[in-house]
Amino acid sequence: MGRTSLEVADIFRAHGPEWRRAQRGHLSLAQLKVMTAIERCRTVALGGHVLRCPDCEATEVAYNSCRNRYCPKCQARAAQLWLEAWQVDLLPVPYYHVVFTLPAPISVLAYTNKAVIYRLLFEITAQTLQTIAADPRHLGAHIGLSLVLYGARH
Repeated sequence: MGRTSLEVADIFRAHGPEWRRAQRGHLSLAQLKVMTAIERCRTVALGGHVLRCPDCEATEVAYNSCRNRYCPKCQARAAQLWLEAWQVDLLPVPYYHVVFTLPAPISVLAYTNKAVIYRLLFEITAQTLQTIAADPRHLGAHIGLSLVLYGARH
């Protein structure tokens, strides 16, 4: 059965080398290791093993996983289990996912001033959402927030 969807590994393999060259000096060793692990995951580069059906003698080659905690292939099942476990704790109310993105010039500042910029981002984001939600023209309510930083450079 062939794959029909594009994966992160496909993008990394196609564009990773050029992107790494363009980002030279801005990527940590940890980030480079994650990219390499994802690129190599379930390929001949990590080796593999042959599966053989004792009844029909059909064989299939299975390549080894990278087991990196950031690999979408390796962690998909763990992420699904985590999500299912949290479903039990969710209140039966609507939830909204709101994303705030830093403009490029501020993102550049954040690269060398993470603690200050991200603290300000969290404070301003919380204040903005609470102000809009409290306005009777919108929700007219006090809201709860869970703020998570993702997509940041390390």
